[in-house]
Amino acid sequence: MSTGAPRPGAEPSPDAHTEPDLTHVRTMWADDRASAALGIELLEVSVDTTGEPPVGLARTRMPVVATMVNGHDIMHGGYIFTLADSTFALACNATGRLTVAAGCDITFVTSARLGDVLVADARERLTYGRSGLTDVTVTREADGAVVAEFRGRSRSLPPR
Repeated sequence: MSTGAPRPGAEPSPDAHTEPDLTHVRTMWADDRASAALGIELLEVSVDTTGEPPVGLARTRMPVVATMVNGHDIMHGGYIFTLADSTFALACNATGRLTVAAGCDITFVTSARLGDVLVADARERLTYGRSGLTDVTVTREADGAVVAEFRGRSRSLPPR
């Protein structure tokens, strides 16, 4: 009768918990000159393996600087979009498949201003075939106010 415990020296079972290798997504981030130029900081990238299939997660942060403020004295929406898009890219590539954006939508909920710091949290909602959906919530760090909601549609590329 088996107790379910591995024998000493035995290979771990296929369902034994192993940490995902995130080297590929960290390399992608290190090569992302656009995000770096905007001061976007990677806080976390991980894979939630509690469900099937595993899903990617990411968290980033970006300060609002003078060059990001528009004529209404608020942060230009394109910069908010870029923060969300960069975080989306991290989450949907975390599980190891080379993945690109196929489309997205963003809803601006409230404005951000010079001196604010924005935080973006992304979670893959589902993948189906080579396609997926990832949600990103952008908040103001100081008070947690939701600044924008972003839904990205992704497409994994065939192996090279």
